Formats: sequence, structure tokens, C-alpha cells
Amino acid sequence: MTDKPDYDALRASDTTIARLRALHPPMIDLSTGRVKRLLAALGDPHLKMGPVIHVAGTNGKGSTCAYLRAIGEAAGLKVHVTASPHLVRFAERIRIAGRIIGEDELAVRIDEVEAANAGQPISFFEITQALAFHAFAQDPGDLVVVEVGLGGRFDGTNVFDAPAVTVITPVDYDHLEMLGPELSKIAWEKAGIMRPGRPAVVARQMDEAFEVIEREAAALGAPVTLMGRDFDAYEQHGRLVVQLADRLLDLPAPALFGGHQFANAGLAVAAIGAFADPRIDEIAIARGIAGAVWPGRFQPLTKGPLADIARPRGSDLWLDGAHNPHAGAALAESLARLSARDGRPVVLIVGMLGRKDAAGFFRHLGPLGPRVFTTSFESPNATLPEDLAAAARAAGLDAIVADGVTAALTQALAAPGPAPHVMICGSLHFVGDVLAMSPETWPT
Repeated sequence: MTDKPDYDALRASDTTIARLRALHPPMIDLSTGRVKRLLAALGDPHLKMGPVIHVAGTNGKGSTCAYLRAIGEAAGLKVHVTASPHLVRFAERIRIAGRIIGEDELAVRIDEVEAANAGQPISFFEITQALAFHAFAQDPGDLVVVEVGLGGRFDGTNVFDAPAVTVITPVDYDHLEMLGPELSKIAWEKAGIMRPGRPAVVARQMDEAFEVIEREAAALGAPVTLMGRDFDAYEQHGRLVVQLADRLLDLPAPALFGGHQFANAGLAVAAIGAFADPRIDEIAIARGIAGAVWPGRFQPLTKGPLADIARPRGSDLWLDGAHNPHAGAALAESLARLSARDGRPVVLIVGMLGRKDAAGFFRHLGPLGPRVFTTSFESPNATLPEDLAAAARAAGLDAIVADGVTAALTQALAAPGPAPHVMICGSLHFVGDVLAMSPETWPT
């Protein structure tokens, strides 16, 4: 089975992705057999790289992984992370002990992985995961955070017999062409990362999704800790309160903006509790929650050419990878918070891939009433800006088609009235193109 992938715009300094894309197609065969074969040829590095927290879900995976990483590092642990997609450079997918893998080391590991693969069929994502695990095994970590790429059950990351903890963030409708169309089917895919006897920490879910997760966990004998039942996390007086089974934690507000981040951070705290490393104390948890960084997720954009355009007008500029209905609801809530601070209007600049539910996304933004500018970006799968504008107008929003993100921002700032809050949002590829406009804004 093949999947039409998101197109990766090649950065001038990044030949790695071109090499891997050329050699290994983005095919998905609903099996982990190929990646397990390659890992065996490499000496099973996934068994030697350190204890794993494996994270699946529709939304909030990246943020939850960012909190897990930050908490572990605040405790002085050596933390490795593999996440996808990258935003600007391929190397962002592999973070070793707090740093993005260096280009020289990356080149060496790619040669080793290619030699082990010996020309056998393997997809781009599968060989990327084998590459990450092989790199991690050279210097095993105290904690390895692994983010699922797509689904879970048949994902290239799903190779662990006994992860320390599995985490399932909120399950919702996305990637329907591969995982759906029913929510129960999507939840079954996510639940596939759970393992017998290994703790599973689960975010609040819609009933239909949790019924599937609970049934799968019971069949495996995997103990489930569910937010809202076995623990809880909520905002109180601007701080994060996490009620665990044995204690109450009063923590700083999450570093990442938005009301939904209190739930994401609380989920990470519960997962760290299940991880049960005695070196991670409440001080480290607090520092990690307050210091987490996750580029492209409600990120303030204060440098680069777009920030230079916005600054003289007095506008603040934000960047977020929200691109489905669930993420649209979270974005709407966060933008309402932002606007409520000073009453200034909100402008959206949106670029999205064609298979995304643009109508569902804009439906949640309708009550906020932002002015919308739609544009395209460097991908053959990008939604036509005219179609995006039509979806926005169907949700009752004023939408204008613009010729690129710079033109959209210039038009947005030319309007009379108070300086707006400007949110550039949509597919992560679009977000990556914006960050790629200047080395000042590349993720580090």
C-alpha cells in the first residue's frame, strides 16, 4: 500500500533528505516487518538505547514529548528524542542528549544503516527510525522519548516489546485516508503501542475512543492510568495543578501557550510518575514544565524577515501547526485568550495540505471572527488558496487569497485599526517553510 506523502521542500544545505527520499520511497505496508529486519541487521539498537516512553495520539504528541524531554533534562538525565516531521532540517528528527545530531555523525550513521539494509525494501520513515535508534545506541540514554509518526500499531516506531511507559494523547479525526474513517478504528491504531504489563498513561478521550483503548489494554494486561479518572490536571490561579493518585503537585504554568497545554503538560507529568526514576523530583518537574520548547506550536516569531515586517506596525507574530478540527478548537481557545488580554483583533494566515479537513478547522474559528488570508506553499499537495478561502467563508469568516505568506502579512498589517495579533498556521510543512526563511528562526 502506498501513501501520497507530504512533500519536503529541500533546503539548500540539506542533502540528507534528498538522498534518503531518492533511495527509499514513502510507502506504508501496514507492517513493522521491514523495520524490524533492519534493526536486527544493526544488532537490535532499539534494545540497547535506554528506557523508552512511547507516545501516540492525534494531537498533543509533540508538546507532550517536549515536556517529557524538558523534565528529564531538568533532572540531569541524558535524554534522547526522535520526533517527526522535521520543520527545516532533517537532523531535527534525531536529538541526542539535548542536541540535534551533528551533520558529520549523521553522515556516518546513514552509511552504517544503508550498509546494514543491503538494498532491501524499506520506507523513508522506517529507515529514519532505524537511523535514530542506531544513533541512540552508540551512547545509551537515561530516557528515550519516541514519538509515533502515523497511527501507532503499524508505525515504524512500534518495535518495543517492553517500553517503560506508553502514552496516548487525545485521539481525534486525522489522516482518515490511512487510519479511518471511524474514530474507533483510529483509536485501535493508537492503542497498538500498548504492551502487556507496561503502564499506559492516557489523556482524556471521547467515549468511543476510550472504549477501544480500554478494551485493548484489558486484552493485553496493560494497566491504564486515565486523565479525569485516575489523575487530573487543570489550571488554577494561572498555575498547573496535577492531582496524582498519591500526591498533589502545584506547578508553574506550562511554557507553551494555550489552555490545552495544561492538559498536555499534566499528561507528561503523569507519564513521568509512571516512569518512576528517583532522580526526577518535583523541582525538576516544575523546571521542565516551565522551560519546555517546541518549535512551530504557538511559537512567537520574533526574528526573521516576517518579524521585521510586523514589528514597526506593533503587531505580534505567532506560528502554529494546527491543521485539523481538534487542533482548530485548541487554537481558537488560545487565540481568544490572546485577544482578551488587550482587545486587539486576530488575523490568520493559513496554508494547508489538500487532504486536511479545512472546513472542520475553520468551523471552530468562526465564533472568534478573525480575518483570514489564505496562501499556498511549496508542495504539490497544498490546498489551493482559493479553496481554503471558500472553506473559511463557509464558516462565516472574511477570507482573502494572498500570493505568499509575505504578501499576506503585508496586506494584513495595511488594514486600519489596532495592530492585530497575527497567527500563521496550518500544515507543519507550511510552518517549516516559514521558519526556513531565515537561519535565525531555524529550530536548534
